[in-house]
Amino acid sequence: MVLDTLTPPERLAFVMHDLFDLPYEQIASMVDRTPLATRQLASRARRRVHDAPLPAPDRYRSQERRVLDAFFTAARDGDLATLAAVLDPDAVLRIDAGSTRPSVNVALRGAEAVAAQTVRGLASALRQPAVELHPARVNGSPGVVATAQGRPISIIGFTFAGGRITEIDAIADPRRVQSLAEAVISGAQ
Repeated sequence: MVLDTLTPPERLAFVMHDLFDLPYEQIASMVDRTPLATRQLASRARRRVHDAPLPAPDRYRSQERRVLDAFFTAARDGDLATLAAVLDPDAVLRIDAGSTRPSVNVALRGAEAVAAQTVRGLASALRQPAVELHPARVNGSPGVVATAQGRPISIIGFTFAGGRITEIDAIADPRRVQSLAEAVISGAQ
């Protein structure tokens, strides 16, 4: 989200240097600047990323676990009222299923819309005996790795505030799930 606040040249200089380790001389031609100006772009972007305020998620793990249990029970049962009750009114749901399944990609806002999509997407899957949810820490927050017949099929991370779910980020792209699942499961708490 913070990267979206950067100008395109700042974002490009920062990402290409800090993540891909390209020299400023090579990046300069991409952003139509001198290497010194490109270094300044990356430095400014780095400061903005570092200084960006992060929302303070709730740190009450037992409460978070109760909310997640209620969320998944309501999803399995198709209980829209209970789902909406555990979601913040402005809850956000993002599903990334990858480029091979663009119809599954979703970005929704609002408790009712998120609850309805959750029931549509999760209810039947959660009723399958071969589908299991494994508690995990996803980006430092509570989440789950869903498996079908022992194979990871999605990774879902949750953000909490005020005892409710404010954000749900699901990765369902098979290639990304496969590469991330082992690290997420091994970091589970």
